[in-house]
Amino acid sequence: MPGTIVEVGFTNAAFQEFLSTRDEPGWLVDLRRTAWKKFNELPMPSRQDEEWMRTDIRTFHFSKFGLPQQAPAESVTPPGLLTHGVDLAGRTATLNSQPLQTELEEKWSHAGVLFGSLDTLVREHSELVRKHLFARAVDPGYDKFAALHAACWTGGTLLYVPRGVEIDRPLHMLSAIADGGVDLGHTLVILEDGASVALLAETTSLVPTGKGLHVGAVELIVGPRAHLRYVNLQDWGSGVWHFAHQKALVDRDAAIQWTIGALGARLAKVNQHVALIGPGAEAQVNGVMFTEEKQHLCYHTLQHHEAPSCRSDLLYKGALQDQSRIVWRGMIKVDPDAQKTDGYQRNDNLMLSGESRADSIPGLEIEADDVRCTHGATSGRVDDELIFYCRTRGMTRKEAIRTVVAGFFQQVSDRIPIESVRIALAEAVGRRIREYE
Repeated sequence: MPGTIVEVGFTNAAFQEFLSTRDEPGWLVDLRRTAWKKFNELPMPSRQDEEWMRTDIRTFHFSKFGLPQQAPAESVTPPGLLTHGVDLAGRTATLNSQPLQTELEEKWSHAGVLFGSLDTLVREHSELVRKHLFARAVDPGYDKFAALHAACWTGGTLLYVPRGVEIDRPLHMLSAIADGGVDLGHTLVILEDGASVALLAETTSLVPTGKGLHVGAVELIVGPRAHLRYVNLQDWGSGVWHFAHQKALVDRDAAIQWTIGALGARLAKVNQHVALIGPGAEAQVNGVMFTEEKQHLCYHTLQHHEAPSCRSDLLYKGALQDQSRIVWRGMIKVDPDAQKTDGYQRNDNLMLSGESRADSIPGLEIEADDVRCTHGATSGRVDDELIFYCRTRGMTRKEAIRTVVAGFFQQVSDRIPIESVRIALAEAVGRRIREYE
């Protein structure tokens, strides 16, 4: 059984009790208090706001959830999907925002790598964390959800890789919630000059149909000439509300490959931003989205070119079943000084039922005059001729649809160099496909 989690609500009394249990540096307490004040001041997003006009959260109420008090967590780590057959250099796991497990090979800890619970490491390495936490990437006052997260985050993960250290095997982090649980985890990744690492991150529910709330944030700081491969598999239970702000800062001649797998949640509203802040920076963003029943997934992506001679390449693909809906709103923004920009974004959607819906809104905002920027989006039904062709080769209709969907996602799969990730995404999608006439 999980450790006892006492839900006490998102109230002032609960927040003060929460602070009293934390034993954190004064600067962080001040940050939390400022964010809590902002949370109480900001209104709930509504469909009058352009960013939320296609995402209806009128049935969501904070009063149904609350701040978990500190409590011992379950000692058994839930299984992950991304690690089958993978030799890991380290791993972390949390349940209901409570740390479960931290492992890191001694060779990397001796090299100065930090990997583990942000709750603990923020006390042990206060000044390092202070330079980056909500300081450069995620804005804690962006909206009500960002403010709540900044005030109440707990159970997060810190990865710090010092200058020149290249970790040769992936690290893995898993965040899980029990049925009805709350996860407020924060991910902070800091790569110094010339560092390199692959980080596999996944979120899951102990009960596939479980309810819950996740209000999270991801901050990826990629220093000059550093290289980060970051994989995020979102596989929350079908009753989970998922809100997140995620941003990467990519410095001079650095590179990030960021792969998103969005499969779970009742409703997801995610802002995923990449800022290219140093000349020669590169970003490749890959997205695989699969929805079913009445799921609603909304992803807003931003490729922000702040420096010259940078390249960004985004490819999102979504397949939809039943009455589900995907909203993707992408923007390439080029600042006046970001000459020689090369930016690309594309979103394709495949409807497997007549009642599903996909909204694709690509956009460009260009303030420089020496750039190459391209965008596009497509949406369409599964091709009956392809299904017929497959069935003439002896496949059942379900097998035919699975083959067509696999082919649809192949372009994204080909861009992912980690075999376990390709296999896990393909198997997770394949299990969800149903037969349609």
